Amino acid sequence: MTTPHVIVVMGVAGTGKTTVGPLVADALGVPYAEGDDFHPAANIAKMSAGVPLDDADREPWLDAIGDWARDRAERGGVVSCSALKRAYRDRLRAAAPPGTVVFLHLTGDRELIGARMAARRGHFMTTRLLDSQFATLEPLDADEAGIRVDVTPEAAVIAERAVAALRRL
Repeated sequence: MTTPHVIVVMGVAGTGKTTVGPLVADALGVPYAEGDDFHPAANIAKMSAGVPLDDADREPWLDAIGDWARDRAERGGVVSCSALKRAYRDRLRAAAPPGTVVFLHLTGDRELIGARMAARRGHFMTTRLLDSQFATLEPLDADEAGIRVDVTPEAAVIAERAVAALRRL
């Protein structure tokens, strides 16, 4: 990448956004922001209870991440955000100057991601919501700036592949 970008690490729960995002940020020398930290308390309570968020629930969360992206557009940054629907990604892109938001879509099969989610501790997102995440997911369209990276290998390999691909954008 020759110009500053805000990279949104996207994908369903359990793909490793929180693990891979900081590795990518470190490799690019930019700050990382954890998307879950932008959720209002009501969203966390809802997800903790196993209730999927609806679009209205996500609006203030997406707007907060969009504000962060706008503030980081000139200097660059990496933020995690599931960004499952095209409309959510459009909202994030609209918040920042044109051409500054790029998506890193972490992909993997349901079985692998479910196993990883089942092994993690202390996270509010339960495996009960994984099927709804996959049902909601709209993969990147051809006209969206971004890349897809498979999450099968270990996190360091995923980040290395992501950074190499991002630098080619």
